[in-house]
Amino acid sequence: MNVLGLETSCDETSAAVVRDGATILSNRISSQIELHKPYGGVVPELASRNHLQLIETIVADAVQQAGLGFAEIDAVAATYGPGLASSLLIGLHAGKGLALSLGKPFVAINHMEAHLYSPLLSSAGVPFPLVALIVSGGHTILAHSTGIGRHEILGQTVDDAAGEAFDKVAKLLGLSYPGGPEIDRLAQQGNPAAIAFPRSMLDDHSHNFSFSGLKTAVMYYLRKNDAYRLEDVCASFQEAVVDVLVGKTVRAAEERRVQTVAMAGGVSINRRLREKLGAAGRPRGWRLLLAAPDLCADNAAMIAALAYHKLRSSAPTDWAVDVAPSVGLV
Repeated sequence: MNVLGLETSCDETSAAVVRDGATILSNRISSQIELHKPYGGVVPELASRNHLQLIETIVADAVQQAGLGFAEIDAVAATYGPGLASSLLIGLHAGKGLALSLGKPFVAINHMEAHLYSPLLSSAGVPFPLVALIVSGGHTILAHSTGIGRHEILGQTVDDAAGEAFDKVAKLLGLSYPGGPEIDRLAQQGNPAAIAFPRSMLDDHSHNFSFSGLKTAVMYYLRKNDAYRLEDVCASFQEAVVDVLVGKTVRAAEERRVQTVAMAGGVSINRRLREKLGAAGRPRGWRLLLAAPDLCADNAAMIAALAYHKLRSSAPTDWAVDVAPSVGLV
């Protein structure tokens, strides 16, 4: 089954064709980073206008790169939430329109659920049960899954997500947007033990996260210290975030007695996070599943892949489905 997926939840316009939920035939992604960089963050109106201008071309490119014609598309899927309402509308309505015109079933996909299962596109076999860490600009979630579509949330952020904290601290440091890659780059030359930033909620017995206090701690450190080494601040802040993410993931995996741990989302490409999660898993004999770098950011391949599995287990989505900007992992 060839599924055409569309993703426009924030500032990437993406279309992809995935066969049988596993083989990526194309994954076309157009980033808006340069468009939003002067503003230090995503401007919703600019994002939706850019999606509208690009969506038709991106879809056509994805089908062509897959070596198919539209007649060979068996189903269409699009993200319905969470995300920016004006951006979600472009992809959702484009997807429904395409499905109607082709006479094919349509599937509305939860963006966070697609992230949850995106590491499976980079692995062989179905390694359930597993604990997954979804870590991105807007979300930090720990989930336990016993199969595709069978999952529960163990914990999530109570304030700032990890990616949001990276961007806010980068702004405090005068770094360019997006902040995560800049901090990751500078941290490579810094001392992660130089500054003792707090590990928020690490010793808390819940699986929830909090990074707002860490951001505030960095702000007060900068106010009190005129002379500091930028690389050391970046490395120490990053280490605090990573210690919390890894520590909570280890605890969840041990409590659920799983041998497979997965990680996805934009922040999961962070080098220190991948290094320390891998180091934690080796003595425990984990199978560690990491989404491929091009599947960590928002992309339509994960949307199309999940849609295939949804169609195998349930009916297509009702045409009346609307965007849900604030929906969580369901």
